[in-house]
Order: sequence, then structure tokens, then C-alpha cells
Amino acid sequence: IKELYFKYKEVINYLFFGVLTTVVNLIVKYILLFTILDAVNAFELQLAVIISWIAACLFAYFTNRLWVFESKSKEILKEILKFFTARLSTLGLEMLIMFIFVTALGLNSDIWVIVWTIVTQILVIVGNYILSKLIVFKKKEDK
Repeated sequence: IKELYFKYKEVINYLFFGVLTTVVNLIVKYILLFTILDAVNAFELQLAVIISWIAACLFAYFTNRLWVFESKSKEILKEILKFFTARLSTLGLEMLIMFIFVTALGLNSDIWVIVWTIVTQILVIVGNYILSKLIVFKKKEDK
């Protein structure tokens, strides 16, 4: 098992911390939507998505930098800007999906909010891995 872990360490760590990032996102979003914000209100739904995204993105950057991609870059500001820019693209995807299905199609009961949130999180996790691997934490090849 140890050998398998080291062979697929990056993917395993990404999935592990991706799940934790998703948990952070969901907890913040559901606390907001089921207490002070209302998913039926389009503005409040998007506000919950944005706030939960910020919390999850901060958590994800540090875990990805330290334990997933083990970045040694000294250009932390450049790296974090690329990370947040990449994550903004998947935030846009999440907001678009939530708007279409929850707001425009009126699937805004608690269960539908949960369903569409889960669907978007799966797409976001895959997209974030690809963007992080290919753009943000891309390792410089030896010359």
C-alpha cells in the first residue's frame, strides 16, 4: 500500500485535500444559505457561492502548495495570483451552473440546492486539478 501511495502521491493528496476543500466550501455555503441567506433570492445565492469560494480557495492554496504539489517556488505572489485566477474560472463555472439550474429553472428547494452544489463541486475539483497541474504549480523541467 505504501508503494502505491508514493506512486500516486500527488493524485491521492489532491483528492484528499480536494475533499477537505469541498467540505470547507459546503459548510460555509450551507451555513450561509440555511441561516442568514436564502437560495430563492438570486443575489443571496450568488453571495453564498462567492463567500464559500473565498474560504475554500484560501484553504486549497495552502494545502496544494505544501502537500499536493510541494511547491518550492520563491515567487509566491505570482503563484498565488495564478492560483486565484485559475480558481476564478471554475468559480464562474459554478456560478453559471447554479444560476441556470437553481435560479433560471427554479430548482431552488433545499434538496435541489444540495444536488446542484454536488454536481458543480465534482466539475470544479476536476477543473482545478487540471489548471493547478498545468498552469499554477507547473514544475520547471531540467535543462
